[in-house]
Amino acid sequence: MVDKNELTRILSSLDRARIGVIGDFTLDAYWPLAGGKLELSIETGKPTHAVLGQIYSLGGAGNVVKNLVDLKVGYVSAFGVISSDIFGREMFRQLEELRVDVGGMITQEKDWDTPVYAKPYLGSEEQERIDFGRFNSIDSSSEIELIRLLRDSSSLLDVLIVNQQLPHGIYSENVVKALNDLAVQNTSKTVLLDSRTKTEEFTNMICKVNAAEASRICGEPRELTELVPLDRVKEYALQIFRRTHKPVYITRSGRGLVLYDGIRYSEIPGIQILKKIDPVGAGDTTVSAIAAVLAVGGDYASAGEIGNLAAAVTVQKLQQTGTTSPEEVIQIWDEADYIFNAELADDIRAAKYIDGSEVEVITRGLPHEKIAHAIFDHDGTISTLRQGWESVMESVMVKAILGDRFDSAEEETYNLVITRVREYINQSTGIETIRQMQALAEMVRESGFVPPEYVLDAEGYKEIYNRALMKEVDARIKKLGTGELEVADFSIKGALPFLHELKVRGVKLYLASGTDESDVVREAEQLGYAELFGGRIYGYSKGSSLNTKRRVIREIIDRNRLHGAGLVCFGDGPVELRETKRVGGIAVGVASDEVRRFGLNPLKRSRLLKSGADVIIPDFSQRDILLHFDFLPSVD
Repeated sequence: MVDKNELTRILSSLDRARIGVIGDFTLDAYWPLAGGKLELSIETGKPTHAVLGQIYSLGGAGNVVKNLVDLKVGYVSAFGVISSDIFGREMFRQLEELRVDVGGMITQEKDWDTPVYAKPYLGSEEQERIDFGRFNSIDSSSEIELIRLLRDSSSLLDVLIVNQQLPHGIYSENVVKALNDLAVQNTSKTVLLDSRTKTEEFTNMICKVNAAEASRICGEPRELTELVPLDRVKEYALQIFRRTHKPVYITRSGRGLVLYDGIRYSEIPGIQILKKIDPVGAGDTTVSAIAAVLAVGGDYASAGEIGNLAAAVTVQKLQQTGTTSPEEVIQIWDEADYIFNAELADDIRAAKYIDGSEVEVITRGLPHEKIAHAIFDHDGTISTLRQGWESVMESVMVKAILGDRFDSAEEETYNLVITRVREYINQSTGIETIRQMQALAEMVRESGFVPPEYVLDAEGYKEIYNRALMKEVDARIKKLGTGELEVADFSIKGALPFLHELKVRGVKLYLASGTDESDVVREAEQLGYAELFGGRIYGYSKGSSLNTKRRVIREIIDRNRLHGAGLVCFGDGPVELRETKRVGGIAVGVASDEVRRFGLNPLKRSRLLKSGADVIIPDFSQRDILLHFDFLPSVD
């Protein structure tokens, strides 16, 4: 994967790039509608919709142009056809405002309406769309002029993006032929194709298609939302390459993208997004970033990785045709939670185990360097004192969202809130509590039941949740003290003997948690293994830099200079595994069933595989098999 220094170097050099865009230039119109009772038209008696405002943004090829500008590409030129109607004038104004070279934009008055996608919104829900320009037809004089302008300008460009959105747009037989000729004649220039329905008509161009488009091109049409298996995606990439003789990028929505460059495949993983997303324009962002990186000499794989990062920014921008900036790309690189092994995670039938065991090995050929340091997550990996936290969080969230209306809310309202909360908890399980509380604060604000001045910040809600959870934990610790329950009742099977064995073998142990550090220390002492960590117990500390579990793990790694194959992490959450993989360590996912305290939790297995786990274990009951891994030291 591209490192931060290389990413920064590439992005800072984009001002040298010269990129042209030919395509279907459209406008996206966002019309928020007033709710409530509809007013009837006096003339027709039919209901009317009141538009609260109008927002117009560049779409289609125009959005590709805007993405290039926002990526700070030095020179961008536009080639297309518009009308002098009101929408065409608005489009031209926006292009000029971006300081784009519009010398390649042609005005055609007859048989052409500026294409517009008008999107009325009622609240956050898009209503029936209204399209303009669906039946446009380019005339011969526009063809001739457009082809001439392209030929005259091609020598000035590093990359030409060919964007096709509309079934009836600028891509007549003559225009397609001219572009194919241009791709052959200008072998030193890159032509990058992003075509929705006409990919087969173009040749000698780098292709960027989505999985559904690729399946259609290869004679296996699928629905846009249908999941296409990785092996089929690779086969489609190979087939398309054989037609175009140029590299092929196939985007896979949340599963990232696949690149085939004629020699090898590159699988670029998706990025986990826990917020609401809007995929509109993500493909435009991807192709723009790929083109920009290639224009400054970046390799195909780096271009795909940066395109993937850029798209992950765009999908988080709601009710707009989003773009991204270099600064946003760098920020998401810092925060990206990549999704690995997606196919294996969703299909346990493909799991491969060590003979006679429940130890699943994902990464073959793990390093033989002996481990000197082992990071252990606490809750769910060793301790089950906090088992059942989900129901506690659910109660806290529902009460926070409904506020004073918790007791009086109608059943339908209550059920809507609890459904949303459960969906979020299920989706976010494994991330830091503080991030879940940030999401809660957003939900409270969005729901509107609580006056804005009474909405707490993430720290405030975390404190409420922590108090509620600690009541449960304190009751369990009390039973430990009275002898009603034992340590084994609150620890994952085999965890304590495994810790002792590693300690005997000279491995330095570190305990990590997103829970308040004082509580982690207390619980480790109550369960009898605090001394094994020799004071190396880390947790959340209010007011310090350790304000998320991610930072707790990074603090452990940075303070103790941990990296490479001499480091292993055992954890039941994505954060600790991803951070370990980031520094080249070995990640062992503990897919524990916290209720039984032994055996596999399939949902955890899926999450941990997607986090990059090298090995999956259900518990530590088969520790003899674990201790025979080459990377663990033997007893002297």
